[in-house]
Amino acid sequence: MKSSAGLPTRNGVGASCVALPPGSWPSIAEFLAVRFPAISRMQWLARMASGEVLDAAGTALSPDTPYRPHEKIFYYRSLPSEVRIPFNERILFQDDLIVAVDKPHFLPVTPSGSYLQETLLVRLKRTLGIDTLTPMHRLDRDTAGVVLFAVQPQTRDSYQALFRNGKIRKHYEALAPRRDHLQFPITHRSRLRESASFMQMEEVPGMPNAETTIELITLHGELAKYRLSPATGQKHQLRLHMSALGMPIVNDRIYPVLLPAPGPDAAPDYSQPLQLVARSIGFRDPITNAIRSFDSTYPLSM
Repeated sequence: MKSSAGLPTRNGVGASCVALPPGSWPSIAEFLAVRFPAISRMQWLARMASGEVLDAAGTALSPDTPYRPHEKIFYYRSLPSEVRIPFNERILFQDDLIVAVDKPHFLPVTPSGSYLQETLLVRLKRTLGIDTLTPMHRLDRDTAGVVLFAVQPQTRDSYQALFRNGKIRKHYEALAPRRDHLQFPITHRSRLRESASFMQMEEVPGMPNAETTIELITLHGELAKYRLSPATGQKHQLRLHMSALGMPIVNDRIYPVLLPAPGPDAAPDYSQPLQLVARSIGFRDPITNAIRSFDSTYPLSM
């Protein structure tokens, strides 16, 4: 498999690119130690000795390779202590254009922070052998359900445009407190922006940029199952809108109150998944003109 730079992937992970700025570092190794201070010089030397730092032609660079401004170099990320997330994705559909996947709770879609191998994208690249896979849209790590991937780079933007232009039918299901005083369905509109806490979004005055329609499906004691249909795709939109209406989703650790993250040495806790599932996605395929529809099989815990 080849990465976008033409370099081979390793365990489903492509090489990261660094453009070399103007400067006078004596070698590539010295530049990398300054550019990425969280990685020690000895670690970079070990990576270079293992052939993990390359030029654009795929030639391994040695520690004393001279620094040449305006060129590009590539390196492979490494997270040796990454712990496997003990849930498996399910392939719902695959052809030459798209892959539809049922993502479990707790699994990130793309590499970020401490997650690299244990992400949906990298798992799929390894198992399917398709290095050109690209997610068409976002889905929170905490949320389970349908995620769509484009297979071919030349059709990727056509599919992603469906989400940008609101041409996708998306429906979610959630468990949250019952609210007998509310009349459903409710269409909630508000303006969302990043809050002072980088983990949270907040509602602010102004022209709405987020819209969600909420329908009551069934009652379960003090809880209820809701159908959520977003007309827009803002970060954390469904979680924040439900919380703003006094119906925070069961097991939400971000809304209405941001709970502290477990310590770095704490064992992962998978006992309380967020009760939110991306239940279905439907659209007219921009390439084949066929009607596509996919449904998640993940249940909500009553």
